[in-house]
Amino acid sequence: MILRLRNVLWFLAVAIIISMSVDANSQGQESPELYDGLRLFSKAFSLIHTQYVENLPAKTLVYGAIDGMLKSLGDVHTRFLTPEAFKEMKVETEGSFSGLGIVIGIKQENLTVISPIEGTPADLAGIKAGDYIIEIDGTSTKNLSLPEAVQKLRGPQGSQVIITIKRDGVEEPFKVTLTRAIIEVHSVKSAIIQQDIGYIRITNFTQKTPKEFEDALVKLQKNGMKNLIIDLRNDPGGLLESAIDVADNLLSKNAMVVSIAGRQQEMNREFRTTGKGLYLDNQIIVLLNEGSASASEILAGAIKDNKRGLLLGVKSYGKGSVQTLLPLPDGSGIALTTAKYFTPSGVCIHGKGIVPDVIVEMPKITPKDQEMWLKLEDSPYLKEFAKGHSVYTDKDIENLQGSLAKNGIELNEMIIRRAANIEISRLNVDKEIVYDLKCDPQLQHAVDILIA
Repeated sequence: MILRLRNVLWFLAVAIIISMSVDANSQGQESPELYDGLRLFSKAFSLIHTQYVENLPAKTLVYGAIDGMLKSLGDVHTRFLTPEAFKEMKVETEGSFSGLGIVIGIKQENLTVISPIEGTPADLAGIKAGDYIIEIDGTSTKNLSLPEAVQKLRGPQGSQVIITIKRDGVEEPFKVTLTRAIIEVHSVKSAIIQQDIGYIRITNFTQKTPKEFEDALVKLQKNGMKNLIIDLRNDPGGLLESAIDVADNLLSKNAMVVSIAGRQQEMNREFRTTGKGLYLDNQIIVLLNEGSASASEILAGAIKDNKRGLLLGVKSYGKGSVQTLLPLPDGSGIALTTAKYFTPSGVCIHGKGIVPDVIVEMPKITPKDQEMWLKLEDSPYLKEFAKGHSVYTDKDIENLQGSLAKNGIELNEMIIRRAANIEISRLNVDKEIVYDLKCDPQLQHAVDILIA
């Protein structure tokens, strides 16, 4: 029986070698080292399957081997996806899903929030870019893979999950209870600031973003826009094609947007504007922060390198690699890094990010501020205020601040306004506050530059 099993395994290994040699030949990469490695693998596979103390399914060993092979690359964006995870990945990129509304990644071996998606449960709960998620429902995230973390954070609409956050500048980790919801994000929001300054916030790049962006531009122009602020803060990216189409509205025809360089020659491409968009010659300022990643960095880099506008804020995240979803025969798959992005001037975004022309940092949240914020979240005062003040005045905020102080919650005006805006948006979707200069120093600085 053992001999027959070994023969089957060796036959499987030979089939793999033949398959791999066909792939190698098609790429012009046939090598004796490849055959030697596969023979070594098949031998190890046979020994484990026949002699390990427990009888494990062959698929368990195969999945483990593929996962380990990909982890050996040292690239957190390359990963193995089981059939369930692969299906979930396609759902996320093609439509809505139930979750928390955060884009996560592995940074310095820690499960890290790349960016909360605006208007989602994570954003409304105050989760920030750069937060470390150290526990999910009381279980440590140490050594947890990205797909495993996503699976734990996702769940049925209305169900709850408790995450423990470690935040730079805050002494002790703290717990946040989040209720999962259907994540359907409108990617573009716009408004006029001070009569002639247009403001467009892009929350992420989807298939609908270019059309929504162009519609916003037309509307702002009709309302007298002379200058434009594009807010890419906490925009985790999305579809490359969407970023290129948005750039078509801002850059002249045939302007370089981004280039891609990979190991395979066919991956090397340049992407330029076509001139089909609504070209604007308004002065532009782009807002960036540590949560700006991927497609948002591509758009910002294109505007900067084409000298089309000014970048303001802090250095972006630095996610500049291309992942290709490659299906495997049994429904599983691989998210494989196949290339890297380069700005028009040839700068590699990946691992470096984009440094703005004007550095403006947001005020730091102190440990005491964090403690008071959580106390405010647990109190009834903020919800009561939001129910009665879908629109509020400076005097209303002053009165709220005084009332909170009397009840042991001491926070500055900027934080209280931010908390009030979040709560009002949560309760009144039709009364969403698109911007608030009084609690946004970066946006205020951009406005000051444009009106100077």
